Amino acid sequence: MSVRISIILLTCIIGSTWSFPAQMTTPALAGGSLEPMEAARKACLQSYCAAGSVWAAVQEGRADDITAAKGVLEKRKKSDPGDKKPEASRDVFTQITEANKGNMALTEEGDILIKIHRSATTSDYLWPKSADGTVVVPYIFSHNYSAGELALFESAMQEFETLTCVRFVPRTKQRDFLNIMSNGGCLSMVGRNGGAQRVELASYGCMSRGVIQHELNHALGFYHEHMRSDRDDYITIITENILPGYENYFKKRNTNNLGIKYDFTSVMHYSSNTFSISPDKSTVVPKSDPSTPIGQRHGLSILDIYKIKKLYQCDVCAILLPDSTGTMTSDNYPSVYTDNASCVWLIRTPSGQVTLQFQAFDIQSSPGCVSDYITIYDGPSKTYPVLVDRACGTGVIPLQIASTNQMLVEFVSDGAVTGTGFTATYSSVQCDGAFYVSNKNITTPGYPENYYPNLDCTWTITAPTGYKISLQINEFNLEIGIFCIYDYLNIYNTTRGKVMGPYCGPIDFYYPFESTGNSMVLKFHSDSTTEMSGFSATYTFVPEKKGRRMKADTDATIADFYIKYT
Repeated sequence: MSVRISIILLTCIIGSTWSFPAQMTTPALAGGSLEPMEAARKACLQSYCAAGSVWAAVQEGRADDITAAKGVLEKRKKSDPGDKKPEASRDVFTQITEANKGNMALTEEGDILIKIHRSATTSDYLWPKSADGTVVVPYIFSHNYSAGELALFESAMQEFETLTCVRFVPRTKQRDFLNIMSNGGCLSMVGRNGGAQRVELASYGCMSRGVIQHELNHALGFYHEHMRSDRDDYITIITENILPGYENYFKKRNTNNLGIKYDFTSVMHYSSNTFSISPDKSTVVPKSDPSTPIGQRHGLSILDIYKIKKLYQCDVCAILLPDSTGTMTSDNYPSVYTDNASCVWLIRTPSGQVTLQFQAFDIQSSPGCVSDYITIYDGPSKTYPVLVDRACGTGVIPLQIASTNQMLVEFVSDGAVTGTGFTATYSSVQCDGAFYVSNKNITTPGYPENYYPNLDCTWTITAPTGYKISLQINEFNLEIGIFCIYDYLNIYNTTRGKVMGPYCGPIDFYYPFESTGNSMVLKFHSDSTTEMSGFSATYTFVPEKKGRRMKADTDATIADFYIKYT
């Protein structure tokens, strides 16, 4: 009998000890003494773990004492709502202009530090190319960014490395380098200026992948897209809608456009109402179709990548797939693929978690797949965990789900036998949400069918001031496991940081959870195996005074709150 089955059987035996109180007690999210449910569960766990050693390790944080305790701590750390900062939902340049209020006198075009004027393609101001074909851009951080912010920088920089020949590397002794600091704005010089070159990326206002890549792209030598010499063929500048004093931000530059077409989706493009006298009045309007979206928040576009590769003469096979859904194929598919290939596809969906499904797979087979192979990574570069390690032959690759909205696929072939290659489709699983109106349902993806593996979902509920949240879990069936280390649900009272959970297995919740403040967070996690039907929950807003449900005369308050936050 496997260890996992033994654990499940043991959990089932003791399950009634700590599951029953959940059926009979209203779980309170406030601090103070433990509710009967938690007390019963602790007693059960203490009796199961010899002398309470594992539970003590979990409670006291001695993660290195016991492997099981370490696993629990890692799961709980991963589900901590304060662990990750969501990226901003606004387009890149809206974030930049808001962060740079008060700094405009020091800049051109809103975020370019004033020093010199030149074309993006002046070779004297490009970063030098190394003998191995890479372009090394050294940097230092002159600010104590948090661990989460440093991880965001790393992810943003790694996209350049994955898709181009540019390498952002920590400075050692180089004379020219980027000095990245947090001085209250999002600002950069254009191209290589020499010495310690300022790049300002404030912790407050600039921490999104798109903003970081926008300012780094300035440092590589690129101006804003709407300033191109050929821009009048593609956009109309509505001068009467520009804020007085900001007209120069819309002047054309004498640029070499590298023979690449105008890019409305560029991370370097102004949004439609940048520096407008009113949010509902456009300053930049596409000519062919005025409804064409311009300005985005996700990061480098396909043509942004192409421009970098052309400007720095990068010889790399790398493809960005930025849409919500799409198809990817090997070279020449369904004919045989080329010899001596080395290509990567970076899938970066706008949101959710990337899913990848292969429809056909025919890669030369070899022992250990050392000749031709596909490797899939759970992130934007090869430094991230491997989902599929060197697959070859004609077998079926199961559905792959990344932990974020990014997945990297690498294909390598040698100079010998080839196959027809592969074709695959990608999409995303959407399982996050922010809710500001009462009486909504929350379910695991696919409910009532089984949820997907490898999910990390977060739902944030925020009520108006003076109200709290009542959450009723109607159906609940997650994979069962001791300590709920496989699949689980945590419920956070964000007002006081109290967490209820983790919950797993089949449980009947006869009474609702009630927050002590006006916010609540649900965190759901599933591992790579054994999916169940999940859960269905309903929440409503109730006045802070206990026992009173929302009445009709509160509708105006709710409506006003909804308009304010959406």
